[in-house]
Amino acid sequence: MAKILIIDDEKAIRRTIREILEFEKYTVDEAEDGQVGLDMALKGNYDVILSDIKMPKLDGTELLAKLMANGTNSSLIMMSGHGSIETALDCVKKGAFDYLAKPIDLNRLLVSFRNALDKTNLVAETKSLKKKINKSYEMIGNSKALNAVREMIEKVAPTDARVLITGSNGSGKELVAREIHNKSARANAPLIEVNCAAIPSELIESELFGHEKGAFTSAVATRKGKFELAEGGTIFLDEIGDMSLSAQAKVLRALQENKITRVGGDKEIKVDVRILAATNKDLRKEIDKGEFREDLFHRLSVIPIQVPSLNERIEDISLLADHFINLICTDYGMPLKSITKDAIKELQKKDWTGNIREFRNVIERLIILCGNEISDKDVKQYA
Repeated sequence: MAKILIIDDEKAIRRTIREILEFEKYTVDEAEDGQVGLDMALKGNYDVILSDIKMPKLDGTELLAKLMANGTNSSLIMMSGHGSIETALDCVKKGAFDYLAKPIDLNRLLVSFRNALDKTNLVAETKSLKKKINKSYEMIGNSKALNAVREMIEKVAPTDARVLITGSNGSGKELVAREIHNKSARANAPLIEVNCAAIPSELIESELFGHEKGAFTSAVATRKGKFELAEGGTIFLDEIGDMSLSAQAKVLRALQENKITRVGGDKEIKVDVRILAATNKDLRKEIDKGEFREDLFHRLSVIPIQVPSLNERIEDISLLADHFINLICTDYGMPLKSITKDAIKELQKKDWTGNIREFRNVIERLIILCGNEISDKDVKQYA
């Protein structure tokens, strides 16, 4: 049931609004001034707060500013009998969800409350999904090899230095890129991922830099590329070793000049992005074969990070098994399963050529096919 707080120094107004909202099955609390309202708002975890602007001790605009600075999850609706369009705009600019003029139109009030509740629920759902996503991308393990990667991330993340992440397939290069972005000053801006191996060579330039209308047969409208979409944030060029030489030349120019040109256009567009790149190839060998530009390699590898394979950190297998069991059982909505120490030993004996990706698939298979406890016999049979 939604929880509402009404802050107003006029008792009659509080009572009237309370009766209306309680009739609509909301749980309602009252505060007689701004200071009391602030204290209650910080402790009460309200879905919606309805506050007057002109009040003793602490007025509504100050209350709004303090709640916004505190990172409140509540939707705030401001009201006043002395307001104007400028007052309303100012409140909304400072973070209020809505503004109501007194005397309150009751139908308008209920519509505003319902919309505010929808917004509060969406924010809560978004935060929950973000937590779930972040949990899926955690770097799990305490091995010396993984801790060395963590130390490097802590050093490089706060800077804008370009990073080249190398390692075999499935070792967790994307996780490293996400961790760098999340710990950087660009964390609130987009992280745009481009899988260079999955995009045909004739389309990679359009994908990265966008195109103008009519640039080619299917270009029916102007389209922004990944560099523009990542403005202010980070672009992650995964499997960059598979990028065509012509696209490499344009990426090099973007790195050198912080400018791009859309396919079919001649206008230079300034971009502010941090570039992270990853590959499972030995780029020095690719350079020798003429498949990768040496100047681009040196531009990208300001900070090289080598991600260890799972075979290089088998001591992390126990923690990884617990992590994936918890994650997969939760996703499937099934009771949490356990795994024996002997089963962990069997998993540590395997040659994990597919690294973490292969390991997760094996754990998922064991969860589906085995009983409540995964044994060493299960591992021998299904892994």
